[in-house]
Formats: sequence, structure tokens, C-alpha cells
Amino acid sequence: MKKTLLTAALAAATLAGTQVASAARDYITVVGSSTVYPFATVVAERFGKGTNFKTPNVESTGSGGGLKLFCNGVGQEHPDVTNASRRIKASEVDRCAKNGVNDIVEVLIGYDGIVLANSKKSEQITLSRRDIFLALAKDVPNPNGKEELVPNPYKTWKDVNPALPATKIEVLGPPPTSGTRDAFAELALEGGCKSFGWIKDIKSQSKKAKKAGDKKLSKSLKKKYKGICHTVREDGPYVEAGENDNLIVQKLNANPAALGVFGFSFLDQNADKVQGSLIDGQEPTFDSIADGSYPVSRPLYFYVKKAHIGVTPGITEYLAEFTSEKAFGPEGYLTEKGMIPLGDAKRAQVAADVKGLKNLSL
Repeated sequence: MKKTLLTAALAAATLAGTQVASAARDYITVVGSSTVYPFATVVAERFGKGTNFKTPNVESTGSGGGLKLFCNGVGQEHPDVTNASRRIKASEVDRCAKNGVNDIVEVLIGYDGIVLANSKKSEQITLSRRDIFLALAKDVPNPNGKEELVPNPYKTWKDVNPALPATKIEVLGPPPTSGTRDAFAELALEGGCKSFGWIKDIKSQSKKAKKAGDKKLSKSLKKKYKGICHTVREDGPYVEAGENDNLIVQKLNANPAALGVFGFSFLDQNADKVQGSLIDGQEPTFDSIADGSYPVSRPLYFYVKKAHIGVTPGITEYLAEFTSEKAFGPEGYLTEKGMIPLGDAKRAQVAADVKGLKNLSL
């Protein structure tokens, strides 16, 4: 009887061991930003062809969605890498830590501009960040000049600014889970929002309260300011078009009256179909994003779990490929795909930090 029980126990242990072994992946899994997706995909393909490792599996889930998956835990059922078109938030680092994801390598790969584009069948549009805020914010300053907010009343671009065409405001853009949406809110909407002095003062008051030691008031004012400047209207003019930027490009081609929000790389790849609007007098180009003169540009990142290095085969080598000069250098293949490269000194620093697997520090 004892022998039978022992045999059964050994068989169960062997089966469990087999299941664990079969659960182990022999390829890297990558999730995250739709903007970084085409860059990560080309690196993955070259990595698969140029090494003895399998081609990494890259999925486009949006920055927020990718970081949520990434921070869910350590183990082969969780992704190794997540791409992001914004920097990881402190709240996301906290979420990671609560789930045992403690050591993270941050990799800054380059820059991208966020464009408001339309079909080449239409005239190119010139907008200010103030125009963009007034067209797309949920609540805006009262048109009568009072220092108060009202639900956004604007229906056409001409309503926003008499110099603009009398076409209906229709902007196709990413959902709240997208890093592009976060960056667009911070750079374009807030950029226009703070052109109103009395709203900008709310942020100043928050800083003063923090300096005075009143953290509660400071936090309340900061939340109020962000609520005004970052909240997109939900009454029709802004249309959530998903995480697929290529689909937005297709929809713009079918609807020449609409504008779309997406990364510069997609504009670059579809230059025969769509054109970027001038924002504050600057056209979105490789050079204007690289030198910082185009006002709506942001850094691109990916994040790696150190706990998965040595468990999932090829992560160290994937890191080396992504941060090699042939990939993210000025003449690299990622630049050909529309990514704006980092400066020489910054690139060297990133490559050194990655080689040393330096831990993320916010």
C-alpha cells in the first residue's frame, strides 16, 4: 500500500515537473505601445533572423494596457518586455512592486512626434495648441470671457477660431489606455489649456500649497488642473478609433473632412495619403522633432523584467540588438522606419546603462 502511494506521488511530481517544463517559453513576449510596435517588430524580425533565438512575439496593446500586463507578476505567463510611448508612472511602478516585479530595466530608444493629420485630398490645416484644447476639451472657458468653465459648445473649427474652416470638428484618436492619448493630452491639450492665465494659476497655486506644506490642498488643486486640461470631450467630436494607427490612416483616407491623432512614424510611412497639420507654426518633420521645435513630441521607451533574464532565452541579446548603432543610431534601420534618434551622448549612455542592466529610477 505504501509502495503504491509512493509510486503515485512520484508520478504526480513527474507530471507536475513536465507541466512546468512545458509552460516555459523559448521565445520573448513583448506587449505595449502601438507607436513603438512597428519599431519593436522590425527589431524582433532581425533578431530572429540574425541569431539562434526564436523571433520574439510582439503585440500591440497600448502603453497603459501593456504596463498593466507587465506589472501583473513574474513568471512565464507574464510578458518579458513592454513598450511605452510615455514614461512609466510611479503608480505603475507601485503596482509592479505589489506583484513582485521589483527590478526593471528602462530603455529610452528615441523620440516621436504626435501629429494631427488629415487626408491629402483636403487642405493642410494650421492649428495652435489653444485651438486644439478648445476643440477637444470636455469643459472650456466660457466664450463670453468669464473666468468659468462650461461644457464644450464648439461644433466646427470656425467656432473655435474664425480663421479656421467651417467644417465639423471630427478627430479620430486613441483610447485612454494609449500612451499616445496620454502624451497628446499632456503636450497638446495642456499646452493650449495653460494659455488661459487663470487656469494656469491653478497649477501655480498647487505648487505654492505644496511648498507651504499643505499637501492636501496641493493635491486637490493639481487634480483640478489636470481634470480641466487633460479631459477629452465625449459628446461626439473626438472619436475613439482604437489602438490601430494604420486603421486611423485608412479612415482619414475615406473621410477627408476628419483629422486623426497618431505618431509621426505612421505619417512618415503614409506620406502619400495623409499630411500633418502645422501646430504653433511648426510642421511635423524629422528635423523639427529632433531639434524640439515641433511642440508635440515625446520620448519612446520599453521596459524589461530583470527576473526574466536568464529564464526566457535571448533577452540580453535582444536588448543588445535594440540598442546597437545599426538599430537605433542616426543611420540605423529604426530611423528608416521613422523613429527620431537620440543624440550621440544620450545614445551612448543608454547603451551603457542597458549593458549594465541598470535598475529603473524615477
